[in-house]
Amino acid sequence: MKPNIVAFIFARGGSKGVLRKNIRPLAGKPLIAYSIETALACDMIDRVVVSTDDKEIAEVARASGAEVPFIRPAELADDQAPEWLAWQHAIQQIQTVQPMDVFVSLPCTSPLRNVEDIKMCIEAFLKGSADIMITVTPSERNPYFNMVKLDEDGHAKLVMDGHEVIHHRQNAPKTYDITTVAYIAQPDFILNNQGVFDGKIKAVVIPKERALDIDTEFDFILAEFLMTHQDDLAETRSR
Repeated sequence: MKPNIVAFIFARGGSKGVLRKNIRPLAGKPLIAYSIETALACDMIDRVVVSTDDKEIAEVARASGAEVPFIRPAELADDQAPEWLAWQHAIQQIQTVQPMDVFVSLPCTSPLRNVEDIKMCIEAFLKGSADIMITVTPSERNPYFNMVKLDEDGHAKLVMDGHEVIHHRQNAPKTYDITTVAYIAQPDFILNNQGVFDGKIKAVVIPKERALDIDTEFDFILAEFLMTHQDDLAETRSR
């Protein structure tokens, strides 16, 4: 039997980095619309639900095709509230009406993901034994190689001080940045734990050109550039 898969998009009204970020226009449409439209286009997903505390975001979400069956409480939408609590609240709201088998979070801040990225993540999760699936991309800098931290006096020390000194990048262990392309989990794992790293985690690697996490004005500029050069980037990768 096909599992009941619900995709959630969490979009609170407050945003300090970029004002009203989640509905900020990007290449002609609100940022949140990209996550909604990609989720709706994925035939593995049964429902697309937006969790928000904000009336305007709710209106934009509905206009883009998502459900907004509840409003997130204000205490779960301030700067100090862990999004994990919003995840728990959303699952509880949905499961009071209909059981769900798989929780999918598709953050607004990754508008460059595509349907295949989502399918790949869901399929990997369904085949594996992880409590939660995250997405990663190769890190720009490697803490094992030429990366330093500064002490109180301004002296520089290697981040991995105490480990064997690595003189060539190719000899350093591969490291990855966590992206916001997708999170896939068992609902019970989220309800009964306090965070992502409380369980067994697996990861899907996403190419850099689809893994941008929008957090600043510069990220918006970069996202628009990448959107207009996706074909060129894909061609370069295939060479």
